[in-house]
Amino acid sequence: MFDELSDKLGNVFAKLRGRGVLTDADIKEGLREVRRVLLEADVNFTLTREFLERVEQKAVGVLQIKTIQPAQQLVKIVHDELTAMLGERREGLKISTVPPTIVMMVGLQGSGKTTTAAKLARKLLAEGKVTRLVAADVYRPAAIDQLETLGAQLNVPVYADRTTKDVVKIAKAGIDEGMRARDRVVIIDTAGRLQIDADLMDELKRLKAAIKPDEILLVADGMTGQEAVKIAQGFDEALNVTGVILTKLDGDARGGAALSIYGVLKKPIKYIGVGEKVDALEEFHPERMAGRILQMGDIVSLVEKAQESFDAVEAKKLEKKVRKEGMDLEDFLSAMRQMQKLGPFENLLKLLPGVNSKMLKDVKMDPKRLKHVEAIVLSMTPQERKKPEILNGSRRARIAKGCGRPVSEVNKLLEQFREMQKMMKKMGGGAGGKGGGGMPRLPFGGGGGGMFGMR
Repeated sequence: MFDELSDKLGNVFAKLRGRGVLTDADIKEGLREVRRVLLEADVNFTLTREFLERVEQKAVGVLQIKTIQPAQQLVKIVHDELTAMLGERREGLKISTVPPTIVMMVGLQGSGKTTTAAKLARKLLAEGKVTRLVAADVYRPAAIDQLETLGAQLNVPVYADRTTKDVVKIAKAGIDEGMRARDRVVIIDTAGRLQIDADLMDELKRLKAAIKPDEILLVADGMTGQEAVKIAQGFDEALNVTGVILTKLDGDARGGAALSIYGVLKKPIKYIGVGEKVDALEEFHPERMAGRILQMGDIVSLVEKAQESFDAVEAKKLEKKVRKEGMDLEDFLSAMRQMQKLGPFENLLKLLPGVNSKMLKDVKMDPKRLKHVEAIVLSMTPQERKKPEILNGSRRARIAKGCGRPVSEVNKLLEQFREMQKMMKKMGGGAGGKGGGGMPRLPFGGGGGGMFGMR
């Protein structure tokens, strides 16, 4: 997410930190570089100029601060101003005191609106809010089928009526059904167009007037930069949208849309889409996003992701057993399955402070290789998983044959598993990892020679 922008800004501040003592000229030169980077990222020109003016004003006093490194203080100023540019604080979904809360999803075709509606329903359901989807896109072929399929996958009810093209009638009937079922939230998936036109806006205006939604969320393609901002302006002028969901930010998005949309519209980004899977929708936190862009990490989001994904009871049992008896391959398999739920490993690493895209070039996780590791472990007997030390040559050959992988992969897994055992012992013994010579390669991780890095 915003890798190019993040790396370029990181290079600018690395140069400044390398100079130690900064002059006014150094700061001005650094800010000129920041300006160039932001414009290359397709950030709105006016917003970029205003942003740099504020940073420069606040940076005047940086040189007088003796207790803090000037470059670090400048990074802090840029972080705070980026946060303000992104919206200052998290603004969640407005939940009506009288259910159901009505959410109207709008956007152009191709922005991922229908999928995002389903993702939002899943997220709300996970929060304990019973949610219903309403298929009011009656023009796009298979739009209703798509929403019904997604609803079935997520166990979310979908209201649809294929006998009429009257979207107001459909939406009202869906809301009525939600009221009868005592749903907490009803999400209306509206029709999109390839571009903004009068017919589209007239229909959406009529629908808004009829159903009086609590939220009108614009779904915009984050990869289109300033085009997304122009589209957002068009929808806002017609409908007065209450918030934005930016999609496809896991792709090659430069950051222009995310950094411009709040400044231009003064409407909050409420969620971001970070993948195709139904769980790939994140709450948008301006401060955390600013930290990610400046390679300061986002530990809070990492912890939240872990809390959402992990089976707490299972994790506690595993921790207790490992502390008491040490880790065996059964435990490893369990931990690996828990880790899988968190998503791609390289995406998790991006949430750690100081990690950039260059560092992650060799850290690629191939899901197929993860399956290979699982197959190797499952080809062992329960005794072999409990006591990997008994795995002699003939046993390893049998395991390799059983899972269809070369003996070398079995050997590599066992070698790296022993490294992990040693690390766990150190951590359990209160050593805190000191003097250990760095973290060993994960048996299921990438990075030059791990199971996922094997050729």
